[in-house]
Amino acid sequence: MKPFAPAAVLVGAVLGLAAVTGCSPTPRNAGPLRATPYTAASAPGGCPTAASLPIPKDFPADLPVPEGAVVTSVQHRTGGRLIVATVVRSGFDATLAFLHEQLPKAGFTAKDGEVEKDDAETNFSSATVRGRWTLRKMPDCEGGVYVTYLTSAVS
Repeated sequence: MKPFAPAAVLVGAVLGLAAVTGCSPTPRNAGPLRATPYTAASAPGGCPTAASLPIPKDFPADLPVPEGAVVTSVQHRTGGRLIVATVVRSGFDATLAFLHEQLPKAGFTAKDGEVEKDDAETNFSSATVRGRWTLRKMPDCEGGVYVTYLTSAVS
């Protein structure tokens, strides 16, 4: 594992996960669900085939999401936590660069992240939101990357 390097943010190089569905990872120890998760359909190979679920109204409006992201599941957890799982088809490196570049521009500070060959994760926070994003290559979906956001309001 390589530690997350602030220099990677500058050069543009961007939640542990367990699969909830064939398309959507969820953080370990995320706690019990308050409601049943909403999940979009996927092809046997893993790429989403259904239209994107809507981004929930309680998702932070200023938190950047890559263009073309297909929301595959939404979970509301105890403690006001929200998990939004997406699939992006722009590839791992481009999606990583997007997260590294756009989150700071939107006022989020990254902390305690790491980048490996096929996955990456970083905690982030702003004055009103704290969270974690994860990024993981999809082996059976060309250019596909899972991007999952775990967020909660700062109290």
